[in-house]
Amino acid sequence: MPAFDIVNKVDLQEVDNAVNMTKKMIATRYDFRKSRTEITLNKKEMSIRILTEDSMKLKAVQSELYTNLSKRSIDPKSIDAGGPQPAAGDMLRLDARIINGIDADIARKIVKMIKQMKLKVQAKIMDDQVRISGKKIDDLQAVIKLLKESSLDVPLQFINMKT
Repeated sequence: MPAFDIVNKVDLQEVDNAVNMTKKMIATRYDFRKSRTEITLNKKEMSIRILTEDSMKLKAVQSELYTNLSKRSIDPKSIDAGGPQPAAGDMLRLDARIINGIDADIARKIVKMIKQMKLKVQAKIMDDQVRISGKKIDDLQAVIKLLKESSLDVPLQFINMKT
């Protein structure tokens, strides 16, 4: 029976590369000269921390990070950045969380969307992914098309297509 998995996987090595490219930009840009701006990646906690002096520099670093992530084929939706918070010494801190996997609420929303299509496919939630199976490959492709056009809060990848 044909099947595929819907997942949200982020390649941490590519995120690390994007953070390093952003660090290089901070080191070379004229408006960041003599500023106390830094960006760090914590792979264990899957988070990115930006520490800088003012909101203009924070927005510039965040924009550059998102650009570098896009160049490395990582959807910026996979980064959940909260609001800037004051830090010690008149600094601003932004903690961003890397979203890896599909949340249970979003998985239920995906299953509900698929059931509303009234196709002969089965959707099962398995940990942080959703498995779709059906008799016809055309039905599976219709599900992929629907999910690509939907506006969910996380980027989705479709893997393990078995025919």
